[in-house]
Amino acid sequence: MRKLFAVLLAAAMLLSMMSFASAEGEGKVYYLNFKPEADQAWQALAQQYQALTGVEVKVLTAASGSYSTTLTSEMDKKDAAPTLFQIGNAEGVATWADYALPLDGTELMQEMTTEDFNLKNAAGQTVAVGYCYEAYGIITNKALLEKAGYSVADITNFESLKKVADDIHARAAELGFDAFTSAGLDGSSSWRFSGHLTNMPLFYEFRDDGVTEQPATVKGSYLNAYKNIWDLYITDSAADAKKLSGYTGADAEKDFYDGKAVFFQNGTWEYADLTGKYGMNPDDLCMLPIYCGVEGEENAALCAGTENCWAVNAKASEADQKATLDFLKWVVTSEEGTQMMAEQFGPIPFKAAKASSNVFFNDATEMLNAGKYVVTWAFNYTPDVDNWRAGIVSALEQYSAGAADWGEVEYAFVDGWATAYANTH
Repeated sequence: MRKLFAVLLAAAMLLSMMSFASAEGEGKVYYLNFKPEADQAWQALAQQYQALTGVEVKVLTAASGSYSTTLTSEMDKKDAAPTLFQIGNAEGVATWADYALPLDGTELMQEMTTEDFNLKNAAGQTVAVGYCYEAYGIITNKALLEKAGYSVADITNFESLKKVADDIHARAAELGFDAFTSAGLDGSSSWRFSGHLTNMPLFYEFRDDGVTEQPATVKGSYLNAYKNIWDLYITDSAADAKKLSGYTGADAEKDFYDGKAVFFQNGTWEYADLTGKYGMNPDDLCMLPIYCGVEGEENAALCAGTENCWAVNAKASEADQKATLDFLKWVVTSEEGTQMMAEQFGPIPFKAAKASSNVFFNDATEMLNAGKYVVTWAFNYTPDVDNWRAGIVSALEQYSAGAADWGEVEYAFVDGWATAYANTH
């Protein structure tokens, strides 16, 4: 009897070892997470998936501001390196080119609603998948717009935007509000125009020229469009164009939530404050694209982009690569995964995405679903960002105050870019 028990015990142990080996052979997932604020959510989701499938899922979250150094350190661990990591931009693609598995044709990519947020390598292969995004445009108070006798449907391009804004500005005293919030060039506000607004001429120029990496020079082909929208901002507003350096981001925000202006250039991140902190009615809010007079802009969506892109480690075992891709597909298709993504990241560009409570995100998604083109974040290519933007701000101040002509802005934009590139290369 003892011999039989010993044989059975040995057999059970062998089966257990074989089962463990089989599970090991199925691969495992190790995600180096980029966002500390989402750590708990990723940890919980990893446990759910592991309980459901038996596949080991480890999540390590890098401390804020330390992702690059943590990634470099973890990738040196060879057999224990992350199977899933973040690449944020074209520079990251170049840095991690040997570690980023081409993802074209995978089931994960087949679940996407747009590839506009993805990153490609020098060979044109998709190596990082943008899994969430932020967007910005012209935040609009629909209630005020209707008081002025217009609706959102009346605005489809720069010409119609200008017509509406000019009329509102002309009747500001009668209406009790103006068209645009202050275009402040104080440091708390200037990034909206030296960064986000310069994206308009950069995007269209890069689209025309097929630019896919940081160029040494720019031509300024669409600076007339930039001038169109900037002139509208500083003309159809109650702010004094000669004193823009004295207006802050908080001033512009207050103009808007106090009902003193219909239009406010900003992004999806403003929604929580506008509806929570300041109590604005979500039904009164929407976000329009930044129209600037470019042909075909009626088909433009919001300015949208991300630095949140998943990459799969090309040096991981095939089993680990498959396990990682299977996990990602589950994240973007399952009830558990899409719920977490909606709560933590807002909209995601996948077919099973859940609706967000943020109406600005829903505006962005609606435009994408309608087939409109995304105005992607071309400003991510800017060299020596702080200095280039400082030159733009200075030129805008002089131009708006009447101390210089538009040529000063053109010089800061074009020559400033070449100088910034030379300084960093």
